[in-house]
Amino acid sequence: MSAVDLSTLQRPNDRLWRRRVVNRSMEALAWSAAAIAVAILGIVVWSVAKRGASELNLNLLTKSQAQNPYALHPAAEGLANAFAGSLVIVGLATLMALPVGILVAIYVNEFAPRAIRNGVGLALDVLNGIPAIVIGIFVYGLLVVGHGPSGFAGAFALAVLMLPLVARATIEVLALVPDSLREASLGLGVPRWRTTLGIVLPQTIGGIVTGTVLAVARVSGETAPLLLCSSIVGTAVGWNPHHALFSVPLAIFELSEQGDPAGVARAWAAALVLLLFILVASLTARWLATRSRRKILRAG
Repeated sequence: MSAVDLSTLQRPNDRLWRRRVVNRSMEALAWSAAAIAVAILGIVVWSVAKRGASELNLNLLTKSQAQNPYALHPAAEGLANAFAGSLVIVGLATLMALPVGILVAIYVNEFAPRAIRNGVGLALDVLNGIPAIVIGIFVYGLLVVGHGPSGFAGAFALAVLMLPLVARATIEVLALVPDSLREASLGLGVPRWRTTLGIVLPQTIGGIVTGTVLAVARVSGETAPLLLCSSIVGTAVGWNPHHALFSVPLAIFELSEQGDPAGVARAWAAALVLLLFILVASLTARWLATRSRRKILRAG
């Protein structure tokens, strides 16, 4: 090969150079977008922590709201009734949504024909996109009108919001289970339903818990459905879901609308507790998802 030919091969290719420039530009754009997202989260966390740290104490979790805030010597106030109500409502919503979501996912992934699978998947996506206020209006007309607000009504509204999240997460993790496990069990004569319950489902426990944790974190801050379904409450701590129960999002909404600086500070403190709960739940979900994925890969 001549020297001229070698110099031709060593020349930079213009098309390759342009591809490298575009690739570096897209990488820089992606890094910038990720940095902006992390920065926004940091600003939100710092802003809420700065405003709510002054009222973040034991009284916030153990004391209820004062019945007479204009007394000469008012008692220490907190939001124990809101935290208790949120615990009951979210707990009931989880008990409603979890079994239904798992059963829907098992049917869609293991038994349903393709046409029904696509239809149910589309229905879950549409349900996941419905605004929370629309779900609140629906539950208000279904359960509240004629019966009054209650913790059950609020829990049912949150369960409707949780259902597509739990079902979708379970469908995705069921799809990760290797078909070889199913085939080995069916080859031994084990019925399909028993294979699903005894072989497939245990491999996905971590993923199901992950989806449930994310769904709980998602609905814990919902205010609109609870405004319509469980908002006429007193100041005492209540645990009976047959009665209307106070909640943390509702407390934040009401206290932030007041002109009392102490009440606004408690609203920021409640928002900080809620934000910390969501952060811890999200980190726990990521850890469980990683652990579940490794378990499924080892089983395959």
